[in-house]
Amino acid sequence: MNNFLEDILAANVAFRGEVCEFLARNFSPELRTAAAEQSGVYAEPELTMQWHRILYQKGWVAPAWPREYGGTGWSASQRLTFETECALAGAPVLPAMGLQMCGPILISHGTPEQKAFFLPKILSGEHYWCQGYSEPGAGSDLASLTCRAVRDGDTYVINGSKIWTTHAHFANWIFVLVRTDFTSKQQAGITFLLAPMNSQGISVTPILSISGEHEVNQVFFDDVRVPLVNRVGAENDGWRIAKHLLEFERGGGSAVGRSLRLMSLINEIAAGQRDRDGGLLSDDPFFRRRQAELEIEIMATDWTQRRFVTGVASGRSVGNSAASILKLKAAECLQRATELALDSLGPLGMVDQNRTVAAGGEPVGPGYARTPAARYFNGRAMSIFGGSAEVLKTIIAREALQA
Repeated sequence: MNNFLEDILAANVAFRGEVCEFLARNFSPELRTAAAEQSGVYAEPELTMQWHRILYQKGWVAPAWPREYGGTGWSASQRLTFETECALAGAPVLPAMGLQMCGPILISHGTPEQKAFFLPKILSGEHYWCQGYSEPGAGSDLASLTCRAVRDGDTYVINGSKIWTTHAHFANWIFVLVRTDFTSKQQAGITFLLAPMNSQGISVTPILSISGEHEVNQVFFDDVRVPLVNRVGAENDGWRIAKHLLEFERGGGSAVGRSLRLMSLINEIAAGQRDRDGGLLSDDPFFRRRQAELEIEIMATDWTQRRFVTGVASGRSVGNSAASILKLKAAECLQRATELALDSLGPLGMVDQNRTVAAGGEPVGPGYARTPAARYFNGRAMSIFGGSAEVLKTIIAREALQA
């Protein structure tokens, strides 16, 4: 048994070394500079596609996909190692809508024809996806959605709107939940459709976030026709597929790695900023206590994630409750890290650096002061998207009581 465990440990160390070597060779100084200036959940599309192409050429763009569909065939532990090392290095965060959401759903529920058409294009980056879930009156209560689709021969006709649609202004495809039955209970009348964004009747209205980014949008559907062959699963069975997809959205990826990356930025700030008494912030006992408490919380969340990864390795799905726990704790850690980064800047934290630079001005203060304010404001949304904190706590409580 000891030899077995030693072999696993040695394999993990070797794999981490391979990932770090790849990042050292391919994550160029230019890309590092551009990625460090990103404050949104996902990197801007232009930077996204540069990094996507590098990973695609290496064969590492879809870590969670089976090898037969163009993925890596990595174990859950290897995927976590890869995602964590990329986050620690500050690599661009690729949008999850295609690679981490739609792709796995097609692998699990798509027809052979859908897999053959869509999966290679998601891998190559030819198809850039956005997610049509939330509506103005249906966010965390997603089952109350009213965007409707009516069957007309071999097509569906969609009318309604979706909101908070990340990168809809750049995407060329959208997966969308629509109501196809208003007579059954809410969850029973939903269908999962795939539509090209250049379809006649689709329009996109930008929504600027409080942090200044144009990440999200409202998408309107006005008699949009979608072929029947673009339906995933059976009609009115979309809720089951949607819940499966939410496991990827809430439980996939390494948000813990992003928090650890922010802690590195906080260390850099603390080493250069002065406290109220004129000493270095890194020597301030109160600041060091806040820093240590947050690091402990991040470490605990990291180990929780690793326990779930062990379960995935044994064949279990992430699960609704486990995915909710990870999403909830990752959001809390990331938000606390953005708060600490902003506080550590003092008066410099009041300057909206992104707007200053966008207007042609020079950044104010050291380079590390560029993004914390925008990251703080952007991070407020993390306890809402993908399931609000209140909804996730309800899911966890319900499953605990039923256990």
